[in-house]
Amino acid sequence: MRVLIIDIDSKIPNLALKKAERYHLDRGDEVIWDMSLMANQVDRIYVSCVFRKNRHKAEEYEVYPHALIGGSGYDLKVTLPPEIEDVTPRINMGFTTRGCIRQCGFCVVPEKEGGIRIVGRLLDLWDGKANQITLLDNNILAVPRHFVEVCFQALLNWIRLDFNGGLDHRLLTREIAVMLAVTPHVVYKFAYDRPAYRKSVNRAIALLKAVGIRQSTWYVLVGYDTTLEQDLQRLNHLRFMNQRAFVQRYVMRPELNPLARWANQRHMFAAMTFGQFLREPRKRDYYIGIYGREKYEELLAA
Repeated sequence: MRVLIIDIDSKIPNLALKKAERYHLDRGDEVIWDMSLMANQVDRIYVSCVFRKNRHKAEEYEVYPHALIGGSGYDLKVTLPPEIEDVTPRINMGFTTRGCIRQCGFCVVPEKEGGIRIVGRLLDLWDGKANQITLLDNNILAVPRHFVEVCFQALLNWIRLDFNGGLDHRLLTREIAVMLAVTPHVVYKFAYDRPAYRKSVNRAIALLKAVGIRQSTWYVLVGYDTTLEQDLQRLNHLRFMNQRAFVQRYVMRPELNPLARWANQRHMFAAMTFGQFLREPRKRDYYIGIYGREKYEELLAA
C-alpha cells in the first residue's frame, strides 16, 4: 500500500500524522510526505490542518474518496481510526493526558477532547535515547497523582521535561512546586490569560520562588476580551516580577504586533519598557501609523 501524508500547517511535528506514519510503516507500507502531486497515485491520504485560515488548502483534498481530512482547523469531530489512534510513535513528544477541566471560551480543547483523562505514561513517548521530552498535555496538574508519576519517570531516566502546553498556575500547591523544582526541565510555562488572575499569579510566583524556581515563562493572551491597556498591565506586572512573557494573539490585529515583538524577545522585554521600545527611530512612523499620534504619545510613558 502507498500512503500520502499531507501536513498543511503544523508548527511542530504533527502527532496525528506521525501516528499514521508509524502505523503504516510497521505494516510495510510505503509512506510519502507532502507530495500533493501523488494524490492520484496512492491508496490512502491523511491530511491535517491546524489553523482555520488554511482550511481551504485542506478542502482541496475533498475530491479524493480515499482521503481522511482532520485537524482543529478543518473539523474538530474527525478522529483517526482506533487502531491508528492507539499507536505510540515514540518521537519524544506527545500527550499523557487529553482534555481539560476548564471551559475557556477561546480554547477548542473542551469541545475537541472533553474532560481530562489519562492516556499514557511518559515512557510511552520516549525513544529510549533522547534527553528531553516535549509534553503537549493541556492541564496535567488537574491529575496531580499522574503528574507526580510523570515527574518520577523523568527523574529516574534523567529526562528533561518541556511542558509545552503550559501548566495551570491556579492548581499549584507547595507539593507540586517542590516536584517541579527537583524534576529536570526546560523553563516552565504558565498562562496569564485574564487581568483577574493577578492575585493567583502572584501566589504562584511566590510558591515557585520559595522552592528555587525564580523565573518562568507566562503566556499572555491578547486580542480576545482585553484592551491594549489591560494587556500592558499584565505584561508590566510580569516584568516587575522578573518573569518572562510570551504574547499569544487570538486575532492578528496591527496594534498587537508591536506588543508581541517587544515581549516575545526576551532580551528586549527585560531591558526596556514598552514605551522605550516604541522610541526606536526606524520604526517611529510605523508605530504612529498604527496607534495614531495621540495614542502613541500616551504609550511612550507605558
